[in-house]
Amino acid sequence: MDDIMSLLIPSVLETVYMVTFSTIIALLIGFPLGIILVITEKGHICEMPLLNKVLSTIINVCRSVPYIILMIVLLPVSRWIIGTSIGTTASIVPLSIAAAPFVARIIESSLKEIEWGKIEAALSMGASTLQIIFKVMIPETLPSLVLGITITVISVLGYSAMAGAIGGGGLGSLAIIYGYQRFDYKIMNITLVILIIMVQIIQSAGNGLAKKISKNR
Repeated sequence: MDDIMSLLIPSVLETVYMVTFSTIIALLIGFPLGIILVITEKGHICEMPLLNKVLSTIINVCRSVPYIILMIVLLPVSRWIIGTSIGTTASIVPLSIAAAPFVARIIESSLKEIEWGKIEAALSMGASTLQIIFKVMIPETLPSLVLGITITVISVLGYSAMAGAIGGGGLGSLAIIYGYQRFDYKIMNITLVILIIMVQIIQSAGNGLAKKISKNR
């Protein structure tokens, strides 16, 4: 049991590290993209159909590439930024890039839930584009945004497990190297249970936070 714990604990910490920083970076990239996708739509507050179409196409192309292929393609980028293409830190680069388009669509979907009448009311009072975004659109859709970010974290967790297939570290690497390749199904099953528990914790926390925000409005 001590041997298993000595393998599990570092792997769990590596996974948490990968997921946390990858999600933060993906949000920093994807959140603004999601906002731009909404406000540049035809008839919205900053109408730019051409920009919207180009950006939407790029995001769709990025989302259509399977993560495992994208990670292999981005190995040189990881090596250029991090100095290596193998390991937990190196995996953050492709994880972030893979998750960013997903974040953009999640944010876009959430922001579209706001009633246009509220935006019109803000416009009639002379609100600027930034004021509408940060004082109307985001606050009004915050519960939905929280749930969207929760889905993103869970998706990144799944991506991080796949990263183990090419030396990414974490629980995915543990399951493949010590479980699959060495036919130790006990480790594989334990890894699976830990991932399920992590997903449940993340989802419950997200749901709870979204409910709390809705009640406090």
